Amino acid sequence: MSNEPKSALPRQRWETRQLATMALFIAIGVVLSFIEFPLIPAVPWLFYDASNVPAMLAGFAFGPAAGCLVGTLIALLHGLLKVDPVGAVMNIIGMVFYVLPAALLYKRFKGTGSIIVGLVLGSVVSAVVVILANFVFTPLYFGGTVEEVMMMLVPVLLPFNALKVLLNSVLAFVLYKSLYRLLNRSSA
Repeated sequence: MSNEPKSALPRQRWETRQLATMALFIAIGVVLSFIEFPLIPAVPWLFYDASNVPAMLAGFAFGPAAGCLVGTLIALLHGLLKVDPVGAVMNIIGMVFYVLPAALLYKRFKGTGSIIVGLVLGSVVSAVVVILANFVFTPLYFGGTVEEVMMMLVPVLLPFNALKVLLNSVLAFVLYKSLYRLLNRSSA
């Protein structure tokens, strides 16, 4: 029998090792956020970076809240350093809808199958939400019109976002499978 007092609240705190690992993911994510390149040469203003990958790894290792926290801090730090608040908000929106479904599914079912299904689900949800967000943010902050966004939908927005989430998902899958033992030891 334990002499510790029983609490009415469930114990849901992050241990020191988890916090340190999350901080490492944030640092890696911020560095990755500055390694940008255009995926589609015809639209050089849309850049890809792999900063959502550390957020996804944190989501798989420590749960959806940790993944979203890591991704949000990465996007906020990048936005502050580049003085790009609109980009930070768009990154947070895309990241949350990418990480949350995948991490929730993995937390519930575990296993390689749930990682794959979660990454596919998160990719589809994120791509759709980010494209919809473009209909709001482009007219409000960039002076474009809804019609201009509509004209970019098939030739630009859809392929860019599909390529972005595909690359992020492949990287997240390979890295998580490679780092599984290390990450699960730190989450135990």
